[in-house]
Amino acid sequence: MATQLKPRVECSEAEWKARQELAACYRIFAHLGWYESIYNHITVRVPGEDDAFLINPYGLLWEEVTASSLVKIDGEGNKVGDNPYPVNLAGFTQHSVFHKNLDHAHAIVHTHTPDTMAVCSSAGGLRTSNFYSCFFAGEVGYHDFEGITVRSEEGVRLIENVGQNKVLLLRNHGPVVMGNTIYEMFLLYYMLQRACEVQVKTAAMGDAIEVPDEVIAVHQRDRDNQLTDEFGKLDFEAWTRKIDRIDTSWRD
Repeated sequence: MATQLKPRVECSEAEWKARQELAACYRIFAHLGWYESIYNHITVRVPGEDDAFLINPYGLLWEEVTASSLVKIDGEGNKVGDNPYPVNLAGFTQHSVFHKNLDHAHAIVHTHTPDTMAVCSSAGGLRTSNFYSCFFAGEVGYHDFEGITVRSEEGVRLIENVGQNKVLLLRNHGPVVMGNTIYEMFLLYYMLQRACEVQVKTAAMGDAIEVPDEVIAVHQRDRDNQLTDEFGKLDFEAWTRKIDRIDTSWRD
């Protein structure tokens, strides 16, 4: 593991840890191809600060994001601190409403990967036809497409449609995945991405086999028996080691 770097921005130790984990998350997503040029967003609340969260600097590829380049913004969209990069309005508008209103929305990701967008654009949405999708049965919200998410009034409907779920599929658009920790968000997204990839491939082969409700119940019961407060941490740490072997500049 690379040596811990001294923070390049003035912040608490807790915020610096959050910055490094978020920067690592951006690099992992970039490595896996789960990003859209300089667009899309992953955000994390700043520990101990009301309404403040960290977001990617608008204009950088995800593979270029570092801990110190992340932009800190408050609940009104104002930048906190001296950072030269702008913030994508769509990223603030969408993510701020979840951070403000949902306790479990500590970390949030929104992407435009082809397979997740394909599922969001299909009439049936996410189907219970594979190992991964069955994890999400009954735990996904849907929100009808209203155009680019830059108008604050859409926030009310976003909150209504996500409910207490951690996954919201924006129809004709893409997914939003959130978690109590960055580790949980990462692993939930990993499984959702896999579920969508398999669904798209299965659709190309013909009719999918739907899993019966009683089997899904057993599947989710056994899933719940494995859940801990550190759900996803081992996965996240493993992928962090992977990107460290490629490039450690994200830590700076």
